[in-house]
Amino acid sequence: MTTINPFDRPVWASLTFAPDLAEGGGLAKRYRRDVNLFASARDDEGASLAAVADLVTEGESVFVLQAQPIPVPKGMQALRRAQGVQMLAGRAVAAESGADSVVALGDADAAEMLALARLAEPGPFLARTHTMGRFVGIRSDGVLVAMAGERMRFEGGTEVSGVCVHPDFRGRGFARRLSSVVAHAIQQRGDQPFLHAWTTNEAAITLYESLGFEIRTEMQVAVLGR
Repeated sequence: MTTINPFDRPVWASLTFAPDLAEGGGLAKRYRRDVNLFASARDDEGASLAAVADLVTEGESVFVLQAQPIPVPKGMQALRRAQGVQMLAGRAVAAESGADSVVALGDADAAEMLALARLAEPGPFLARTHTMGRFVGIRSDGVLVAMAGERMRFEGGTEVSGVCVHPDFRGRGFARRLSSVVAHAIQQRGDQPFLHAWTTNEAAITLYESLGFEIRTEMQVAVLGR
């Protein structure tokens, strides 16, 4: 079997790295249903694709993210397809000024984090998504108005994700500040920060480029349902 770069198939790599968050076996895995909506086959061979389909019940859907074209397993359909980019930090990322206003988030903040994610829509975010890694946020008068954290993680790499800001607080540099704090912490422990953005989201790509991220490759995204 050909060795696949984990950055090309980050969902599989991260599910293998964190088996406590995963369901499935040696051919296909998905995140537990309260953690995230991503699933991945080990490869694009028929047996592996069939194993993905076995992990999805009727009426359910999962997200697939990989550098390679995404085949549709038998018995499933592509409900949506899109293109994104994967970006890697190409230099040291410094925590932006104002980092002292950033607070750590955890289980006690889970309900607020989910509410903010539902409002700002940073990507799939469920009740236990915050358990995937370290999350930080900014509060205003005690209310959580911005957050960012870590999502997929494997040996040598950690994804910056969940970056979102309440609509009433956009334009204040909160997304940049939080992204820099998260990326800086990832580098400090010796991992490569990476992230994903929709190809069409030029504002986000420009922001991350200004922090020192560079586009590594295009990524394919599909929502597959039964």
